[in-house]
Amino acid sequence: MAVSWTLRSGTLADVNSVLSLWAEAEAEATHTDDVESLGKLIGHDLAALILAEDRGAIVGSVIAAWDGWRGSVYRLVVAPAYRRLGLGTQLLDAAEARMTAAGAIRLQAIVVETDSDALAYWKASGWEQQVDRLRFVRG
Repeated sequence: MAVSWTLRSGTLADVNSVLSLWAEAEAEATHTDDVESLGKLIGHDLAALILAEDRGAIVGSVIAAWDGWRGSVYRLVVAPAYRRLGLGTQLLDAAEARMTAAGAIRLQAIVVETDSDALAYWKASGWEQQVDRLRFVRG
């Protein structure tokens, strides 16, 4: 496969394509996987959603959120046909660059523990797995 993707910020016009990518990639669904929630993200921070596009199709995504305190990575998703080509790393690099440019000095990623492919990726990424913290959520 010839790699010809480009990275760019997501827009409201991309929301349905992003949701389709997440479904195609079998990313674990959450209750915020909907048009309204993605629209709020984009409305709040235009640069938070980073997309990879190849010939008009969305083939990768990452959310690089900066809250003024810590940078967070969510939804690092690559279409199955584009895996193992370096796209995930390029998306993660773009997310890191975006957050450090904003002032983040500590970054964290939310990773689905039961997704063996995701765990293998993150363990090879150079990021450190934090084993002494639990995550609590509401909603």
